[in-house]
Amino acid sequence: MTARIPPQILAQHLFAVPETGVYAILDGASVPELPQTLTRFEVESECLFRGDLEPDLMLVAPYLAVVQPGHPFTEWLLREGWGKHWGIFAVSKADLRDLRMHLRTFLKVYGPDLKPLYFRYYDPRVLRTYLPTCNEQESRTVFGPVLRYLVEDEDPGALLKFWSEGTQLESERVLLA
Repeated sequence: MTARIPPQILAQHLFAVPETGVYAILDGASVPELPQTLTRFEVESECLFRGDLEPDLMLVAPYLAVVQPGHPFTEWLLREGWGKHWGIFAVSKADLRDLRMHLRTFLKVYGPDLKPLYFRYYDPRVLRTYLPTCNEQESRTVFGPVLRYLVEDEDPGALLKFWSEGTQLESERVLLA
């Protein structure tokens, strides 16, 4: 069971930083029919995987989508997806293309045996666990042009905000209800 947080409460936190864009990094493996939904809502979006994908891979791939205040997609995403680990939010001054290029840089990581692995950082369960463990270089890599990441907490009645303050990772847990 997920908490029913009114979309306008979540939107207040998403759109709190003036003169920035808000983006959702969504997991196609968690969001039913994500590519079709992005098309239906006419959302400016890009797949984070490169090239022409097989239909099966398209359905489970991560997507970067522009989130705008009051847009029907935003309302739907916050109402239906919050608490279901559909993805994370990023606040940035970068445009969609530049942010996509940045976010693509850490989709793959290398295990101890140097085999490439997909890093599913766009799952809020992964990002909220990973960010506090980052050293300075890793934090710089993950943040790049991102000013703030916002993710659902383990308790969907709370929101986690992460930002980099110089070389220090900062975070805040905000109760929503």
